[in-house]
Amino acid sequence: MRNSAFFVDCHSHVIPSGDDGAKSLRQGIELCREAAKRGTAILFATPHVWPHLPLTAEREVAVRRAYDEMQPHAGLELRLGFELTPTSRLLREDISRYELEGTGCVLVEVPFTGGINVLLRMGEHIEASGLRPVIAHPERTETVLDDPAIAEELSARGWLLQVNATSVLGLHGPGPEELAWRFLETRQASLVASDGHRTTRPPYLDAAYDRVRERLGERAPGFFDGSALGLSRQQTPSRAALTGV
Repeated sequence: MRNSAFFVDCHSHVIPSGDDGAKSLRQGIELCREAAKRGTAILFATPHVWPHLPLTAEREVAVRRAYDEMQPHAGLELRLGFELTPTSRLLREDISRYELEGTGCVLVEVPFTGGINVLLRMGEHIEASGLRPVIAHPERTETVLDDPAIAEELSARGWLLQVNATSVLGLHGPGPEELAWRFLETRQASLVASDGHRTTRPPYLDAAYDRVRERLGERAPGFFDGSALGLSRQQTPSRAALTGV
């Protein structure tokens, strides 16, 4: 257990929402509380918005109700956002409904296969709405593994690249691990997040932070403290403030 919490985790699936994340409020709360013990101060719950699982009005009500029920018991500051899979349908929506709460950013993943045309249009749509794209786990996608220059193009647009803690730790194999470190070392990536889903793939950042600290030294905190999202240390509560410990 860390003496103080400062991790800001912008990508997790701890709210039961019908996707492949937490299946119950109890499971989600347990994941949050364990993440808090491991140094996470702010955790964004980002339910998937897939082509086959859109955020209908009915689903949004259910997600927000679950969020409201979990928030007082999470043991950390739980915020809401969503993870978007790029689709033409989303280009016709008010994208601000998907904002990572309090950041002016929207989390959108690179398609795991195929081209990036819709992703580019999605990022431009986000920017036109006065928000900033955060590109989730590019190092895990076949598209970027085949052509890492795609990540450079996305970063050059000023979009924030987020690599997974599990990639840093090599849990997705050597290809994603190599790319994750390449993006961190070259500063193409700005964030490390957990993409935690369940007890077998939890929302923990402590082991990845230790590894990045060993390799990149004083640069490490900037990938974990929310500063890339415009959150300052003053806005990040200590674990003591959240838990009374």
